[in-house]
Amino acid sequence: MAQFTSYYPQPTSPVSIISPQFCVPKPLDFSIKKQVMNITGGNFDVHDINDNLVFRVKGSLFPGRRVLLDDAGNPIVTLERKIFTAHNRWEAFRGDSTDSDDLIFSAKRSSMVQRKTELDVFMANNISEYVSDFKVKGSWLEQSCTVYAGESNTIVAQMHKKLSVRSILFGKDKFMVTVYPNIDYAFIVALTVILNGINSVDFR
Repeated sequence: MAQFTSYYPQPTSPVSIISPQFCVPKPLDFSIKKQVMNITGGNFDVHDINDNLVFRVKGSLFPGRRVLLDDAGNPIVTLERKIFTAHNRWEAFRGDSTDSDDLIFSAKRSSMVQRKTELDVFMANNISEYVSDFKVKGSWLEQSCTVYAGESNTIVAQMHKKLSVRSILFGKDKFMVTVYPNIDYAFIVALTVILNGINSVDFR
């Protein structure tokens, strides 16, 4: 069962970013299993608490692109890293598109040099980017990050990286994600994949 910090404010109405179908009125736990040693470096399987496949993430030979697929293999979101950006910006597009008209959101480091993980997330209609729509804070190296709504202390998801002797020996990297009630869980999974992409660039 999902564990979360209930004394923090939580959204009371659905927060749909990718689609309302991914918003449910209860907390959800997901495991994201990554094949560390594969040719593209970006393939993941996302399972629920009952080990049912929910999403797949498909990498490409181009290292800065990932596609989030549903369990039937239909593309939901394409994630692409913008090249030559100081803050390591990634963009998320609907389906298998990378057209600017299909942009959903973008995410970038809050500062160029960071000791801790901090990302600013902006919806496509937030042109000025003066205030972020979501923030990710924590430490990827310490295996713990929290997603907040904007500049508030409202938590929408928590994630951590789980390593074991088995995961190291067999090349499987595992992420655990708890999504709070009424939050678009496809959006949170997409953010987790972006976090991995940013930190894979930094630490590998």
